[in-house]
Amino acid sequence: MGKTTSRAGRLILFLVLSALLAGVDQLTKRWALSALGDHEPVVLIDGILWFLRIENTGAAFGILKGQMTVFYLITAVVTAGIVAVILRMPPEKNYFPLFLCLCFLWAGALGNLIDRTFRKSVVDFIYFVPIDFPVFNVADIFVTCSTAVLMILLLTRYSDEELSFLGLGSRKKAEKAEKEEKEEKEEAE
Repeated sequence: MGKTTSRAGRLILFLVLSALLAGVDQLTKRWALSALGDHEPVVLIDGILWFLRIENTGAAFGILKGQMTVFYLITAVVTAGIVAVILRMPPEKNYFPLFLCLCFLWAGALGNLIDRTFRKSVVDFIYFVPIDFPVFNVADIFVTCSTAVLMILLLTRYSDEELSFLGLGSRKKAEKAEKEEKEEKEEAE
């Protein structure tokens, strides 16, 4: 993603990369459906990591079971937000980590959306035993890790000025300018 990348080219790269990642998620779920019995664990590392297939009709930790409309709406809002950011993002190379995070985030959302749409449940199969963590899947890993890295990037790598393309700082700037103008008027009186 160099300086010559057009917005359309960036969007196409985003869609292709996200589709490939969602494809990886779907392949792992297909494997889980064919290779793993329902609720019969396959121990990878005793006491640490199991493959255990379950089908989740809710979100993380089983919340909102059966509320498919909510998930469709959330995915639509997330998709619109991500596409808006991708289209507004400057083409400079220093934004590539942000671009990749958004690809992984959307790929995860897309992978689980595909499950909800065609299976009416999400296939989860990775179980981390030591902390009795809820069973999850590759799409969940994409969403969780990309969100964590995204937060780190936003807090440590990019300045407010570098993120001004998001339009988030304009309100603060307007408030600051208003405050300075008020102070100048008070000093003049």
